[in-house]
Amino acid sequence: MKLVVISGVSGSGKSTALHVLEDQGYYCIDNLPVGLLPDFAVKMNAFPGQLGELAAVGIDARNPPLDLSRFPEILDTLKDAGVDCEVIFLDAADEVLFKRFSETRRKHPLSGEEIPLQEAIHYERRLLQPVIDRADLFTDTTRSNVHQLRDLIRDRIRGEQQVGLSILFESFGFKHGMAVDADFVFDARCLPNPHWENKLRALTGRDQPVADFLAGQELVEDFFVQIQKMMTNWIPCFESDNRSYLTIAIGCTGGQHRSVYLTERLGRYFQQQRDNVIIRHRDLP
Repeated sequence: MKLVVISGVSGSGKSTALHVLEDQGYYCIDNLPVGLLPDFAVKMNAFPGQLGELAAVGIDARNPPLDLSRFPEILDTLKDAGVDCEVIFLDAADEVLFKRFSETRRKHPLSGEEIPLQEAIHYERRLLQPVIDRADLFTDTTRSNVHQLRDLIRDRIRGEQQVGLSILFESFGFKHGMAVDADFVFDARCLPNPHWENKLRALTGRDQPVADFLAGQELVEDFFVQIQKMMTNWIPCFESDNRSYLTIAIGCTGGQHRSVYLTERLGRYFQQQRDNVIIRHRDLP
């Protein structure tokens, strides 16, 4: 059977991720006690015709701390028993979580009269550290709305259901925050910037005039070739380590021109070489 564990801090989008998996044919359970994971896997295997072979469970900080500390041990037990397990962890910046709780008027499950929201969020991350340590995919939803998160989870899960490593090439702007969920981060701010060309300023790296401008820069070409060669050499190493997900982020100042152009070009190159390659632009509308 295939088991996906969805975890993360409250307000990061766990329920949205579970709904996406349910739409993809997974049998989903939210807030399952960690200690019941082995029994749940046995039940799924015993009734594959009724429950299917795809399952997803939500694990959060409402579990007893001792059970959460045993998560790595329980995960290893499941894998030793032949269960194909993947762990997806969602997080977001504190200020974004504050805003989400304020907008929805929901109460954080760990907050109370003596525990303010900020302290509850920090405590929650500490409780979930054993899950974070075993995450196959760490996703920062700080700059993702509900629709973007649905698309991202759907694309990654669809790719992972196929054979091989799911690779995401993602552009971002440093002024909007680092791509904290990336395995590799490349800084393209040293390259010639189309922003200073009046005719190109309002365009993006997906527009042909910007692509033509950057393609004519020797420094940009060297940057592309060196990343392409590096990832060609190292992607097989991640595959041999049984990794399911790999995120490669390219950043420039605003995430509009240079990083977008390079991400598009690298993504298209590797899409011609292999399956399960996704292109995403974090900071484009």
